[in-house]
Amino acid sequence: MSILKVGIVQHSCSRDRQQNIQKSLDGIKSCAEQGAQLVILQELHTGIYFCQVEDTEMFDLALPIPGEDTEIFSRAAKDNNVVLVTSLFEKRAAGLYHNTSVVFEKDGTIAGKYRKMHIPDDPAYYEKFYFTPGDLGFEPISTSVGKLGVLVCWDQWYPEAARLMALTGAELLIYPTAIGYESTDEQSEKDRQHGAWEIVQRGHAVANGVPLIAVNRVGFEEDWSGVTNGITFWGQSFVAGPQGEVLYRAPIDSATNSVVDIDMSRSENVRRIWPFLRDRRIENYGDIVKRYRD
Repeated sequence: MSILKVGIVQHSCSRDRQQNIQKSLDGIKSCAEQGAQLVILQELHTGIYFCQVEDTEMFDLALPIPGEDTEIFSRAAKDNNVVLVTSLFEKRAAGLYHNTSVVFEKDGTIAGKYRKMHIPDDPAYYEKFYFTPGDLGFEPISTSVGKLGVLVCWDQWYPEAARLMALTGAELLIYPTAIGYESTDEQSEKDRQHGAWEIVQRGHAVANGVPLIAVNRVGFEEDWSGVTNGITFWGQSFVAGPQGEVLYRAPIDSATNSVVDIDMSRSENVRRIWPFLRDRRIENYGDIVKRYRD
């Protein structure tokens, strides 16, 4: 049995950048002390979820890669001897910014990066204002703990992204995430939104026969423009096995640094009994690249 110990770092964020970074660093250390070999941080963990408002001053939060943030988390990966998945606001050039996940090897070197491909533009999630869509494709990142299919938040609604990662050998699907409730929604609507978010990702695990890890932030963050009532991030980071079974679910309203055991040998066994990749009718899928079939 091949067990991979995966650390989940779920925490709240504020405008205090150093405090946010310290929460992430403390979480990495805590997970490592619990035996984690791989630690995953939430989306944009060094700052507030600034995409609630279109505000040009928020671009000042972005940093180049490599740069100050990558130096901090490179050191954390090395000091704690873990493979580390981060999520950073990347300044690539003047006027060109990405939502970028950087993966560090246990020795602190950069194993690879992924730039978020699907960019939402919804009330309180105005990401198209800030992020240029990724240009690195859906390529797994090879590490000492396996090939990681790293995607980011809005990517989690797209089966194509998960499938392409799996078809290129990803052994895990990983989603750093920032998603929550707008306070004026009724509880029934909140329940439907959270249920859909978890169900669709568990479906990716099932369809591709691989474990999946989603790490979300938690806590309330105000809309400083006053247009909306802000977002309460729903936490509930979770780990699903290759049949979609929930192996772990974090609290809805509190931070946690948790370690989950994933039996990596199960993917092979599940794919033998559910050979979805074998039975794909690839000769009939040409229209999938069309926007819509009229």
